[in-house]
Amino acid sequence: MGLLTILSSIKDRADKFLNEKNVVTDFLGKLEEKTGIRKKILAVGAVSLTGLYLVYGYGAALLCNLIGFAYPAYYSVKAIESLSKEDDTKWLTYWVVYGVFSLGEFFSDIFLYWFPFYYAFKCLFLLWCMAPMSWNGSQFIYNRVVRPAFLRHEAAVDSLVSDLGSRAMSAAENLTREGTDHPP
Repeated sequence: MGLLTILSSIKDRADKFLNEKNVVTDFLGKLEEKTGIRKKILAVGAVSLTGLYLVYGYGAALLCNLIGFAYPAYYSVKAIESLSKEDDTKWLTYWVVYGVFSLGEFFSDIFLYWFPFYYAFKCLFLLWCMAPMSWNGSQFIYNRVVRPAFLRHEAAVDSLVSDLGSRAMSAAENLTREGTDHPP
């Protein structure tokens, strides 16, 4: 699939989205009525300003994390409420990859934040992970990285979790016993 095909697909999806009835298009429609500027131009402007803010703005981390969280959270709730299992799997896969990415980011943040345009690239990465297409980032990363690592270490992790669970239960029982043996 060539770059022109991908760009054409994105343009078609954006046009389709701008013609649907939803909160964003309702807002853009009202803005279009008041300003006389077409919805498409307003949407391109909003996306451009968001991109510039991610590169140069204060609080880019917050905006990037909102983009990576708000849209997926909304569609995850919709997936839970739907009867289809396919959308549940799609969003669970996103959240697993998001969690792995967040964990990696937590331990490497001291280095990552020094890279110019880090938040713009992070936002693009998260958008790729949530993109409504079959070869999105979360499917790609899950199938190529997370799943093989999980299958390789599943038995050891299950054993560790079981052991920790039984130790936690034993500690809780001991604390409860000590609390009842020594009344106040």
